[in-house]
Amino acid sequence: MTYQPLNLGRWIIWGGAALLFAAAPHLFPGGFALTMLTQMGVMILFALSYNMLLGQGGMLSFGHAVYSGLGAYVTVHALNQIGAGTFYLPVPLLPLVGGIAGLAFGLLFGYVTTKRAGTTFALISLGIGEMVFACVLMFPGFFGGEAGISTNRMVGQPFLGLTFGPGIQVYYLVALWCFLGMAGMFALTQTPLGRMANAVRDNPERAEFVGYNTRHVRFLQLVLSSFFAGVSGALSCINFEIVSAENVSAIRSGGVLLATFIGGVPFFFGPVIGAIVFVFFIVALSGFTKAWLLYLGLFFVLIVVYAPGGIASLILMQFPVIRAGRWRELALPYALAALAGLVALAGLIGLVEMVYRLSDQGVSTVLQLLGMSFDARSAPPWIAFGAILAAGLASLRAAARRVGERWGAIQLELQAQAAA
Repeated sequence: MTYQPLNLGRWIIWGGAALLFAAAPHLFPGGFALTMLTQMGVMILFALSYNMLLGQGGMLSFGHAVYSGLGAYVTVHALNQIGAGTFYLPVPLLPLVGGIAGLAFGLLFGYVTTKRAGTTFALISLGIGEMVFACVLMFPGFFGGEAGISTNRMVGQPFLGLTFGPGIQVYYLVALWCFLGMAGMFALTQTPLGRMANAVRDNPERAEFVGYNTRHVRFLQLVLSSFFAGVSGALSCINFEIVSAENVSAIRSGGVLLATFIGGVPFFFGPVIGAIVFVFFIVALSGFTKAWLLYLGLFFVLIVVYAPGGIASLILMQFPVIRAGRWRELALPYALAALAGLVALAGLIGLVEMVYRLSDQGVSTVLQLLGMSFDARSAPPWIAFGAILAAGLASLRAAARRVGERWGAIQLELQAQAAA
């Protein structure tokens, strides 16, 4: 038996994550912040479960909401049965019901979808997603039709004095399951199955050559992913106390795809970042502007074009420079680029908001934006915001060139030092 040294860095990261989950409601007090944090926890679990397919197994799915949504439907029925007194289970354990339901549907649908890989798998997953969505509307007895099924999470006897009526109690329930799910999915990446999923993703022919059945590997990966997706669906049910057709819709499947790509598919913690950003766009920005979906789409396009590895790749790129003590040389170029980007963003926001205001019939064309009041029908605001956008883009291009030159020089010097 060989001695395995303690991975101190990993303990620090996971300990810090647990501490952040515990402290988040105190760092960001208020009902709105608590609502957003709870939704972030649910979305983190959902996005990580999706990345088990895409990032780790190379399976692009357009119907992952099926497993979280159906898990939510089974959970809402279980919760209503608890309220009727015909079924007993403590509310904190209900996510297991959703997880088992997601796993069961993963066994059923995964048997079909994993018969093929690549584009064919993606199209089959899309077809199954649309089929399930149609079934939701066809069988209102179980699914509740378009209105969905409502429930009440304050049922049964309090668990350890917790009724889960207050939002803070729901948050900590979501945070606990999110942390456990994150730990479980990370542990799976260290298992032989996780390693073989990576091999099947990178080179399925070689994986078959060494004796592995690639279809079985994909199937097991999908089933385990479905379990965690079902847990996220159950947490969503407990949080919102309603489950509707939206839970299994293509919109929700597309949303988790966007969140995962924004954060970074190649990295385990990438979907965590993407889920936080995605929920911020949905919850925070949607309360301030009707153009939030446009901003989200533009942000997604910029990430795909300029940072295909997601936000996580941009963060990890900085570590070698920081370890070498060269980050001060990039501080000023980064600051100038950020300032130019903010100027361009201000111009873009002004133009977009004026377009949306003019498209609203029967609404005053006078806008309150960036501390200013102006009429969207007059020419001066269009000229001003257009000039701001042009100046910002020109400055951003020059700043980006400066960042690239400084970055390239630092990388060349670091390579020379490593070769010496």
